[in-house]
Amino acid sequence: MPVNSFENYKLNWIPPWCRGEAPAPTGPLYLALAAALEADILSGRLPTGTKLPPQRELADYLDVNFTTLTRAYDLCRSKNLIYGIIGRGTFVAARGEESVHPHAARLLDLGVVQAFPKVGEDEIVAAARAVLSRESARKLFSYANREGAPRHRRAGQIWLRRTGIDVPLEQIAVFPGVQSALATTLLSVFSVGDTLATDPFTYANLISLARLAHVKLLPIQNDDQGMIPDELAYAARKHNLRGVFLMPECANPTTITLDDNRRDELAKVCERHKLLILEDNATLDCTAAVRTPFQTRLPENVLHFSGSTRFISPGLRAAFVTYPKRFSERLLAGLHHTSIKASALDAEIISELTLSGEAERILAAKARLAKEANDIFDTCFHLPSTPGDTRLFRVYPLPGTEGHGPEVEEKYRAAGIIVCHSDRFSTMRLAKGAFLRLSLSSTPSFTQLKHALKKIERA
Repeated sequence: MPVNSFENYKLNWIPPWCRGEAPAPTGPLYLALAAALEADILSGRLPTGTKLPPQRELADYLDVNFTTLTRAYDLCRSKNLIYGIIGRGTFVAARGEESVHPHAARLLDLGVVQAFPKVGEDEIVAAARAVLSRESARKLFSYANREGAPRHRRAGQIWLRRTGIDVPLEQIAVFPGVQSALATTLLSVFSVGDTLATDPFTYANLISLARLAHVKLLPIQNDDQGMIPDELAYAARKHNLRGVFLMPECANPTTITLDDNRRDELAKVCERHKLLILEDNATLDCTAAVRTPFQTRLPENVLHFSGSTRFISPGLRAAFVTYPKRFSERLLAGLHHTSIKASALDAEIISELTLSGEAERILAAKARLAKEANDIFDTCFHLPSTPGDTRLFRVYPLPGTEGHGPEVEEKYRAAGIIVCHSDRFSTMRLAKGAFLRLSLSSTPSFTQLKHALKKIERA
């Protein structure tokens, strides 16, 4: 029985069968709750920024186990329909209602980082046609080579060498994107209750994935050069850390790049405390090759996710992952249990582009556009320019807005712009230094990018 009567305390959302609008579900309740919440978000019944009922209160109202609500909310988080702010609650995400509103097409999207998706389309289509025209294409539609065909892993080997990583084929696997690789790692290499160190602001989907895997995230203090080694060492001694998640090249969302000195210091801490490093490496910066990745420094301690393949095309879901031999069995079993395998067709297209040299040419073209986009950003906000800057997103400070992300995002959405507030990326309560992460690579034209940035400046 519910603890509270709720007669004088109305919840702002309950499922349709409690509203008398649908019959009670017969299948798993958490799936029915997730589907009902998704339907109400997509229909516009729950507008952007709506604060959802606390899970414990809704569980009490429905007279169900708390974990049932947790699973339902986590499913919606995985679809980017909702997100949480530590200490404030769970809110409807700005993109949740986009597809059902006529004005959505007029919104300028500075939220999703797409890396100029139109660039390279002709080359990608040509590669796909070449792949499918061969007799060998028939082999792409089976469960064979679950870790990736030898040709795909050879392409991965070449791709990894771009950043100074040289590993044997048996330590390379093809995953359906970095997010899938991270999920697999947390579920198969980590254990329930393990603690993973991160930056105070980190990849938003890692926060959701860690919650699903019941892995604790521990924010480590940063300075303007990234994670502070002494703070990581202190946390390793005090909290029995299992590992650390690092984005050494243009970290998402802060854009910080770790220099070699900082990498050396962090690597020493990780080696001393036997910390596993999850290294997510993705950049268009042609100077990245002069900086040594963590995988080369500590090959037996690093799982390296080469995320730059997504810059070729966001729709080709194939990422190359390298790992120490001791994790091979667990990681590949995890790949099988979570995804079975990456799409062999996607991997073949990526391999075709890599082995032909087209992938490098596509990235070079995107890097040129990124330089132009960064010049526009610097001009709009009167910031000092960085010669040759190829970042695909930038940070616009909004001090004093910590904990008010949904309201801020809705304000800009009302002005016709989709943005991501730093609350989405925060791993701690009211993390200081609030900002907007602004994509420079998703608007159809630079004219629209200038228009959007000027609107932000005026707002």
